[in-house]
Amino acid sequence: MGLFDWFKDEGPTPVPATPPAPTAEDITAALDTMDAKVVTAAVSSAVIARVRRITQRLRETLPRMSTAGLVSADQYSLIATATSYLPQTVGSYVRLPRDWADTRPVDDGRSSLLVLIDQLDLLAATVDKIYDAVIARDAEALVVHGRFLAEKFAPARPLPRPAPARAPSTDASTLDLG
Repeated sequence: MGLFDWFKDEGPTPVPATPPAPTAEDITAALDTMDAKVVTAAVSSAVIARVRRITQRLRETLPRMSTAGLVSADQYSLIATATSYLPQTVGSYVRLPRDWADTRPVDDGRSSLLVLIDQLDLLAATVDKIYDAVIARDAEALVVHGRFLAEKFAPARPLPRPAPARAPSTDASTLDLG
């Protein structure tokens, strides 16, 4: 590179295009692929059950994302769990031979199967927390709306209560009017 090459204006450096965010269909397809992958990979029933629990909870939560007021971190966590975290976690395990993965200690005396189960349990707990937050927001919206309705349509002043009925006295005559 020569001295004058530093002063040449070659125009702006092109910025690589950012891939679009996954659509609802992309996320659903990733969940369907994950459910099928654990069945065809002949993994333990404990793994299948945990993966299905996570994918089911994601399916229940994802449609509520747009109306639940989730902060972007929660949205990102849900999308990343469906499209990246869960597939990478299970994929790393599935690539191992079953007998080796299920019996050989690899981390602090735990087999790959136990490591995977711990990771799936962590993902499930995280997805459950986000789901609970979404449902709590919906419940709070119901309570707030109920308060609005009570303020809007409740009487401005309390209605008068009827006077309590007097018990007839045994001393009084039936002809007494007072």
